[in-house]
Amino acid sequence: METNKDKFHKQFHESLPDEFFEHARAAKDEIHKSFEALFPPEFASHRRAAGKEMLLAIQKVIEQALEKLDDEPQEK
Repeated sequence: METNKDKFHKQFHESLPDEFFEHARAAKDEIHKSFEALFPPEFASHRRAAGKEMLLAIQKVIEQALEKLDDEPQEK
């Protein structure tokens, strides 16, 4: 089912020329390239490693919460 928000986005998208989206994509690509030039290559690998470590930390919290639920007596 199409919501009002979907209709608005569709109308907004259709009201803009195709060249707008081409330039917007090119701008996004240039921004990414500027960050790549700003930071050394190791930055990306450290950022990925940090992200992975955060996900592993969250995973442990979820595992602990699940274990705690399993240990609690069930109500009838």
